[in-house]
Amino acid sequence: PAHHPSFPLTSPASASTALAAFDHVVRGTPSFRPRSGQRAMAACVAETLATADLGEHASPNRAIAVIQAGTGVGKSAAYAVPAIALALERKTRVIISTATVALQEQLIGKDLPALSKAMDQPFTFALAKGRGRYVCKLKLERLVGSAADAALFDGDDASVATSRASALSEEAQLERRQRTFESMAQALSQGHWDGDRDSLADAPDARDWSLVAAERHTCTVRHCPHFRGCSYYEARLRLADANVIVANHDLVLASLGMKTLPDLDKCLVVFDEGHHLPAVALDQFGSHMDLSNLRWLDRLPKTLQDVAGKLLLSLPEDVQTASSNLKANLTTLARMALDTVWAHTGRNARGEGQDGQFRFSQGLLPEAWEAPVSEIGALARALTKAWETLGAQIKTIAKEDPSQAASCAVHYAQLGALAPRLTSVVTTTQLLLEHGEQPLAKWLEVDSASGFLTVTAHACPIVPGDLLRQFLWSQVRGAIVTSASLTSCGSFDFFLREAGLSNAEHVQTLEVASPFDYARQGTLAVVPTQADPKNAAPYTAEMVARLMQDIEHVPHGALVLFTSRAQMQAAVQAIPGHLLDMVLVQGQQPRTRLLATHAQRVQAGQPSVLFGLQSFGEGLDLPGRLCETVFIAKLPFAPPTAPVDEARAEWLRTLGRDPFQELVIPATGIKLLQWTGRAIRTEDDVAHVVCYDKRLTTQAYGRRMLAGLPPYRLITPGN
Repeated sequence: PAHHPSFPLTSPASASTALAAFDHVVRGTPSFRPRSGQRAMAACVAETLATADLGEHASPNRAIAVIQAGTGVGKSAAYAVPAIALALERKTRVIISTATVALQEQLIGKDLPALSKAMDQPFTFALAKGRGRYVCKLKLERLVGSAADAALFDGDDASVATSRASALSEEAQLERRQRTFESMAQALSQGHWDGDRDSLADAPDARDWSLVAAERHTCTVRHCPHFRGCSYYEARLRLADANVIVANHDLVLASLGMKTLPDLDKCLVVFDEGHHLPAVALDQFGSHMDLSNLRWLDRLPKTLQDVAGKLLLSLPEDVQTASSNLKANLTTLARMALDTVWAHTGRNARGEGQDGQFRFSQGLLPEAWEAPVSEIGALARALTKAWETLGAQIKTIAKEDPSQAASCAVHYAQLGALAPRLTSVVTTTQLLLEHGEQPLAKWLEVDSASGFLTVTAHACPIVPGDLLRQFLWSQVRGAIVTSASLTSCGSFDFFLREAGLSNAEHVQTLEVASPFDYARQGTLAVVPTQADPKNAAPYTAEMVARLMQDIEHVPHGALVLFTSRAQMQAAVQAIPGHLLDMVLVQGQQPRTRLLATHAQRVQAGQPSVLFGLQSFGEGLDLPGRLCETVFIAKLPFAPPTAPVDEARAEWLRTLGRDPFQELVIPATGIKLLQWTGRAIRTEDDVAHVVCYDKRLTTQAYGRRMLAGLPPYRLITPGN
């Protein structure tokens, strides 16, 4: 980019200094050895971040590098050392955002402590978490001694939710909850616990935690009597002092404009596991509302009136009437939703088959829906205005009369518990009524898994790249996006489109190959089944029969990846008796325990085979004998029934484009790259990948995917 005399870029020396810091760490760390790919990545990181203008600039220079770093490259050190060195030199900070807790823990517990010892310049680091991971001491104090007061801080009906959570009686539930709250309070007061949910010895029940979790809507900040010892704000102070902040993609996107994290235009940013960004964006900017559990609307007017009465304040709206009308309209919409879903799914006269989903074609609501949805939105906005007005008055009283601050904090927390539900109604109705050139995905769901019939309405944008371009990249000045799987079928094009980074002059890409010798260390066998993989029943039967024969010969550890739970269940049911003890199935016990059992078996010289779904196809690190074979049951095409994917495919077809070629194949190519990546994890591994889906070699799109995989030695077994 051109040098602007009024707004100079960082000097080129910054990049060389950052790279020199990386070289120093490699030379000074016994466990490191020079790798050309890792150094090439570090050089790219240094050059990219050195040329980004941070802070106030009339025409800032932006620089983003998208780097695919194959397994074994050592990408954490390659991005962290240059980024930290530059941040220290430029007197700014680094945000490292990940998608998984496992990588966060690795960075905080292993990688960053090691780098802080190896680098010449000292630096500090901290983990950023959402507010809801910390306890609200005010809520906990109110509930200790009276767990039955949970309704004070809950927007749901306590007794109904209790009966959902457990078959225990309500009295037994309250006693158990009381013991939980007392234990938390005691640990806090004795200094044995810092208020972080993740540092509790025993993970609390999600229902219990929701009653004491810190929330933005229930917090009066400095007016709270516990502010000085607030667990969340103490964690925020640690972030303020840190040179490196480890966060996650959800938190980064949710915090845009919220001041939870440093401004993105004033710091350097690294998105590790960057292939998750598009999906996280859709989750963040979509919305849904519950049409069935409406007891909170019975308590809403009473809460508002009680709080207003105690503080001698007036309410701006007739909240009783508005709440009643909102409940009536939501109930009407719930009936309409049930009729729509049941007509679509073919519910029978006995009420069977009541669960289901219905998507509105082209994102268009039926005319009969527009009036009730509009009315619901208007009523929810009126109640939100009443809540906001009353909340503002409470904060004013707390500010002007410190003697009332404690009681005001309690009242504000009571009000705030209702805010998320109101917000979801306001946001969802707005999205349901929105219609432009690019439609939204809009759908209904009916679910009885909890023992109660739950009816929800959903709305979500369908193009993640547009969201990321508008809300994220417009703020970022210097960033690295990295992962082991950013290319699909050998190209970055799909990811760049999905991430909103296509056709941008300030974006560059780099593919750093794994140091592993895949042709020597592994094979890829494509098994030609007689049945067509498109014919699910006969294909699954044949695939399962072949799989049973193959796992019979597993000497140590193996992983089988399935594309659906039904497919995995068919395999489980087919396991012969003499193999039952060697198979471990995802979901039968907690993941950590399952993997520990697998490792123990292999280390004891026993064969062990893991059966898993999509989440086992990514991020699972099973080196050496723990995974000598990866069996892939079928090419991991996304389920065609996912509403957002369905809506996007429908829209593309109206534009004359082919969603299978444009979306499905590239997305499947990335998943396949992740799945095969479970096989070889170190330079000493020897492993095999077995895919039972012949389309990988017989179809043109399969060969495209194959071209994007590591260069395993390809073999085709006979029939």
